[in-house]
Amino acid sequence: MAGARPRSGERRADILRAAFEVIAERGYRGASLAAVAERAGLTQQGLLHHYPSKEALLVAVLEERDQWDTGGAGPRGREGWRLDLLASLVEYNAMRPGIVQTFSALLGESVTEDHPARDFFTRRYAQVRQDMAAVLRAEFGDRLPGGLPPERAAPLLTAVLDGLQYQWLLDPESVDMAAAFRDFLALLTAGSAAPPAGGR
Repeated sequence: MAGARPRSGERRADILRAAFEVIAERGYRGASLAAVAERAGLTQQGLLHHYPSKEALLVAVLEERDQWDTGGAGPRGREGWRLDLLASLVEYNAMRPGIVQTFSALLGESVTEDHPARDFFTRRYAQVRQDMAAVLRAEFGDRLPGGLPPERAAPLLTAVLDGLQYQWLLDPESVDMAAAFRDFLALLTAGSAAPPAGGR
């Protein structure tokens, strides 16, 4: 039995890799359990042993995405993000619409009572607001150029990051997500004595 847990962990990793691939190729709606199971070399029943529903699998995918994005040195890592690195993350997200679509679709659905992703997003946003406050404090100190403290500006920064994703998904030809976020940073830093770190 000693080898059962490692094998289970490896199987879950295989499933998540397969899910990422299927989402990238087919989008949120096309990422069926059957398609993921086939890609992972499992029966659908075998996949359900590890993830009992599509929602549970997709939440696991998003959790794994967060781990990859931070890489141990993101907002919660030792070095922390800078504003210019957040802009790079927006550019990176523009290259993986399937994952962004999954995130946005689940986020929209999670506001309903008892949705399986609700706890994930509630916990995630609490952490992200804390992370963004730390980013802003590192950049500006106790007050932003407009006078707001970082803790009050953090929900606004978070809203821009995710709100731009919705607009971009609906009309990618009209909304340049990365450029719009850089425009927001210019507004955020207006009146600052120095441009954002790395923005010189």
